[in-house]
Amino acid sequence: MKNLKQTILEGIPSEIPKKRNLNTNVSHAPNRKDILNKDEKKLAIRNALRYFPIEMHEELAPEFTEELKTYGRIYMYRFMPEYEIKARHLEDFPYKSKQAAAIQMMLSNNLDQAIAQHPEELITYGGNGSVFQNWAQYLLCMQYLAIMNDEQTLALYSGHPMGLFPSHKDAPRVVVTNGMMIPNYSKPDDWEKFNALGVTQFGQMTAGSFMYIGPQGIVHGTNITLLNAARKIDASAEDLRGKIFITAGLGGMSGAQPKAGVIAKGICIVAEINPQATYKRHEQGWVDEVYDNLDNLLDRAVTARANQEAVSIAYDGNIVDLWERVVERNIHIEIGSDQTSLHNPWAGGYYPVGMSYDSANKMMVENPVEFKKEVQKTLIRHVNAINTLTERGMYFFDYGNAFLLEASRANADILMPNGDFRYSSYVQDILGPMCFDYGFGPFRWVCASNDPKDLAITDRIACEVLEKLIKDSPDEIKLQMRDNINWIKAAGKNKMVVGSQARILYADSEGRIKIAEAFNNAIADNTISAPVVLGRDHHDVSGTDSPYRETSNIYDGSQFTADMAIQNVIGDSFRGATWVSIHNGGGVGWGEVINGGFGMLLDGSSDADKKLKSMLFWDVNNGISRRSWARNKEAKFAIKRAMEMNPDLKVTMPNTAADSLINSLDL
Repeated sequence: MKNLKQTILEGIPSEIPKKRNLNTNVSHAPNRKDILNKDEKKLAIRNALRYFPIEMHEELAPEFTEELKTYGRIYMYRFMPEYEIKARHLEDFPYKSKQAAAIQMMLSNNLDQAIAQHPEELITYGGNGSVFQNWAQYLLCMQYLAIMNDEQTLALYSGHPMGLFPSHKDAPRVVVTNGMMIPNYSKPDDWEKFNALGVTQFGQMTAGSFMYIGPQGIVHGTNITLLNAARKIDASAEDLRGKIFITAGLGGMSGAQPKAGVIAKGICIVAEINPQATYKRHEQGWVDEVYDNLDNLLDRAVTARANQEAVSIAYDGNIVDLWERVVERNIHIEIGSDQTSLHNPWAGGYYPVGMSYDSANKMMVENPVEFKKEVQKTLIRHVNAINTLTERGMYFFDYGNAFLLEASRANADILMPNGDFRYSSYVQDILGPMCFDYGFGPFRWVCASNDPKDLAITDRIACEVLEKLIKDSPDEIKLQMRDNINWIKAAGKNKMVVGSQARILYADSEGRIKIAEAFNNAIADNTISAPVVLGRDHHDVSGTDSPYRETSNIYDGSQFTADMAIQNVIGDSFRGATWVSIHNGGGVGWGEVINGGFGMLLDGSSDADKKLKSMLFWDVNNGISRRSWARNKEAKFAIKRAMEMNPDLKVTMPNTAADSLINSLDL
């Protein structure tokens, strides 16, 4: 076997490799429905064959045809590399540009079997969040990254490496677009069709940006959400102690919920229909206990509440069975939510009650019309159980997974007489006013050495920065600062690392800049042994326009526009980002959101120092200014403070019309 560097430099092999057997020890994507007509199938095969010289076509064409028939997609399994794809030291990769090596590292981390939901289908999380559409794209992209220099930029069109183009050293090394459809072709079946044709993909949010860091990526946000949900229903609560939180989903980002619940000192019950996902999270230590008997599980949870234990419990089964048993036994539940992949309800994101996982997957392919009916019947039962429990005193919030939206489309009892949803999203109630409007969001970093010692040093540095900043922080953000300091102090003890040595920490613009500056200085003086990659979740202050999640607390009508996300990625690209990305689709679904992200390499240089200060300031304050213009009082406070800190920032401020005047008008 060739070594890693030689294999990456080869790209698509010059000879057809031997067939590969699928790994039965990893989760595989469900087969997709047969959506293409005969001529479209021919086109899909033509599209796949264009990656290979014509002398290979006769052997590959029947094989790709069989993949399309069997899986509904052409993955090119034969071309999966023999080497293990995983998080590594930056220097393990071949490169001419250190920035490009960092991108290889991050890309590999996203396909690490410990990270990826369906690694052999190149899906990182969310059931359809793809890094690439097929293995030829992966091989070609890695080759381009290995040979490019600091005056070239790689253009990635929905996983397809269009090529290396001359640019300059301050330009992004990679520009990623995913699913950028003409608006009239952005319905769920359009994704099925054009993805099957091999011309677009669903990049989710951080998957297609190579910035996913495993379930840790959402742990902090989930922890903050649960802490403040507890405070919302109980003014005396400091945390989730003595309270039960029930939710669903352990497959990707949702796998963060049990860990976050325990860190918040509560009892977290999570249902998951896919046994592989359930036991994977258990083995990784993300969930403490697993049950397949509902009564035993509920008895355990009630005892834990009485003892004020912090414990996470997984139910190996359907969430609706769990909710309905809670109703039958009249058990009080303090907080409820759901984080199944309801942005993707017809292709593996949500499963009908009363059916096994395997039989449901079979129906999904063989009888998609009936499958859709069963999903919608299940959503009605799901909502009925939740409505009963909220009438008994449970606080329920939508977790930005399109639960409310899909339940309404199923004609479940989820709407009020005026057409609004019965329940608020967690952004409306918690993260929007308490975090995003003030500029706090999920800042991330990854140690390019892949060394736990470096990660521990970054944790210490970040904590020192925040403890210094809180001394002069205004009262309006002291709670957020304290939560974040408590978080980073305990981060190492909570053993959240899966794959790369990475960390997430909610921070505002000032915090991000000061932490990044301190990292860059520590790299320069060798306190940190190798570069650090900065990034964030797209689920942040500025990166995402999503009316049912990130921008659901925008009430001026602009929540259905996508100017902010587009401005964000353009602005990041000329202010110093190492790579930028923009996607259609995300946690709430294809056609429902536009989201953008970035990655930035800190290498200890003065160039990196200049870029981080420029780009991180814009990346956050772009969103605060938009939220301020929507008349959000917290954002108005935050953007005024930002203008005081930087005299070059001048933002248009809103004037607020009196309600009495507006209500007096003859309309």
